[in-house]
Amino acid sequence: MGEGEPKARLAFETVGEDLTAYPFLEIFPQDQHERLLIDRLEKLGVAVEQRTELIRFTDEGGGITASLHGPNAHGEDCEASFFAGCDDARSLVGETLGTGVEGGTYRQVFYVADVEAAGRSIDGELHADLDEADFLAVFPLAGDCRARLIGTVRDERADRADTLRFEDVSRRAIDHLKVDVNRVNWFSTYRVHHRVTRHFRNGRAFLLGDAAHIHSPAGGQGMNTGIGDAINLAWKLAAALSDRAPDSLLDTYETERIGFAGRLVATTDRVFSLATAEGRIADIVRTRIVPVIFPKIVAFEAVRDHIFLTISQITLNYRGSALSVGAAGHVRGGDRLPWLRKEDAHNFVSLSKMVWQIDVWCCEAGAREMVRRSPCRSAGIFWTAKHEAAGLARDALYLLRPDAYVALADPSGTPEAVDRYFTGRGLARGPMSERARDATR
Repeated sequence: MGEGEPKARLAFETVGEDLTAYPFLEIFPQDQHERLLIDRLEKLGVAVEQRTELIRFTDEGGGITASLHGPNAHGEDCEASFFAGCDDARSLVGETLGTGVEGGTYRQVFYVADVEAAGRSIDGELHADLDEADFLAVFPLAGDCRARLIGTVRDERADRADTLRFEDVSRRAIDHLKVDVNRVNWFSTYRVHHRVTRHFRNGRAFLLGDAAHIHSPAGGQGMNTGIGDAINLAWKLAAALSDRAPDSLLDTYETERIGFAGRLVATTDRVFSLATAEGRIADIVRTRIVPVIFPKIVAFEAVRDHIFLTISQITLNYRGSALSVGAAGHVRGGDRLPWLRKEDAHNFVSLSKMVWQIDVWCCEAGAREMVRRSPCRSAGIFWTAKHEAAGLARDALYLLRPDAYVALADPSGTPEAVDRYFTGRGLARGPMSERARDATR
């Protein structure tokens, strides 16, 4: 919005329908997300220790020794095979490892407020204000008249961020977006950094999420990126702990994730800098040029698909990784497997299990024979024109990693290619063992 009126709208109602089983944007509050994860872990027999602080840790070469303090830990040492630092921009884990960071800190102070409100922008859609240099976005939350406001604070107020209240926030952007706040349920301020650590691994310790990379909220990429880090590392740790992979497999965590983190931070930095730039020229670009050009650009389906693919991270790939081999059709090793829908089902159903899998697309008899001979959990799927349109090759073999990325794309479709892949990397096939689950903390 600009000058209190809608200037441009990007519709996501239909975009992405042929790209994923989830063609929509989901805004999920962090507290609910944490509760979901804790409940899931409890069902798996893992207890999350709240209000427990890491005091220090050392890498002993054969394992990690960490000193914890909390309700169930009073300075005693804890031992683990590996250590994952998932803290924040002031990561004690990163500081201890000495991995260093590159980037900086925005001068603006951010605030986040969960509110009950009314008005034009409380309509279940995401709104952003384009006027001047105060940034404000309104994110809808579940429930009637609930929203999350994310904005910036400038001038002398930024110097007293720790004592700011919602009443101190500028009303200009809130009034422009026509948000009538009735109640503030939660309010907090924070500074945002645009930084990437130089290394994601040091010995037996790893950095994930905000401890490894942190950026502006532009694009809503933070949570998904942290989850992507965790998934990438989890299956590799499981393989290493169950003696099904050499230590070199763990090195691929950094090589696969650090490049994407760097590009993400650079991209969100450019977007946020444009949205918050000060001066007459910046105001003209945001309020006069962008509202005119943007609707014309997003009128093209290809542009809308590109935006969706980028925000959803579907385009993220690990091409160039030591784990990525071959090409069949338009799909290469390291790519995300194309999503295909068939009536009321789709080809991602079997990917909920984090195991190595093989997909083959050929005639029905050939598919049955391939599945019978393949050394991994396999799926033989009858070839259709949809597979060709998605870039898949007929009679080819696609070996999928436990995180569902293509490890091997082999046009010959022979099981021997899979044997060569595993043997050449010292990998063994199989699910995560009990030892692996018990040894990871």
